[in-house]
Amino acid sequence: MNLDYTIFSVEDDSEIADVIRLALKGQGFDVFSFGSGEEFLGAIKLKKPNMVLLDLMLPGIQGIEVLKKIREDSELSDVVVVIISAKSMVQDRIEGLDLGADDYIPKPFDINELTSRINAHYRRHIKSNINTSDNVISIGLRSLDVGNRVVRYDGKIVDLTPSEYKVAEMLFMGRGKAVSKNDIASAIYGENQDPERLKKQHRTIDMHIKSIREKLFDVNKDFIKTVFNVGYTID
Repeated sequence: MNLDYTIFSVEDDSEIADVIRLALKGQGFDVFSFGSGEEFLGAIKLKKPNMVLLDLMLPGIQGIEVLKKIREDSELSDVVVVIISAKSMVQDRIEGLDLGADDYIPKPFDINELTSRINAHYRRHIKSNINTSDNVISIGLRSLDVGNRVVRYDGKIVDLTPSEYKVAEMLFMGRGKAVSKNDIASAIYGENQDPERLKKQHRTIDMHIKSIREKLFDVNKDFIKTVFNVGYTID
């Protein structure tokens, strides 16, 4: 999947760098890894990423200095910076956020939480790039009208429940990439760490998808596609 969304990962631990790169590539992102701040600063002059994942403790120039250089460059003002660091004291987080980081993930991190956070930033990116004149995402005969919070098929409003609309909205917003059941459950029901409760929520989401497919005449399941062991996607 090509999301046209580029992530630069600055991490000197090669094993962690590989985990991040493989996990995010599996989500459909273009990911480039750099083992030092110097390598990253050289690369960013040639290609502007949408997001930077930044370790603070690096060989040579430190992550905080890299962050300062990013935020001092007006051409990089819209680049999302997510700090991923073993420096997890509250003061470290405050310093990073005060210097312009958009998010802070302490090490050791859960890879599912990492991908969920990255996906959340990506969805905001998609939403901010919708044409504000009509706020409509059209895919063939089906469309999402963000401003009026409705989904249409061939110009006619589809009768969706609030939860079904939320699911459809997330799929339209994240078109071209897999939207996980965990992300959908979090958006509809809130954060939940209970495995049994989460399992029930996933089954309910499956029922929402079935209903949405029927209402959008997606009988062959070629519009909303199932991504095995992950969730769903609109290609």
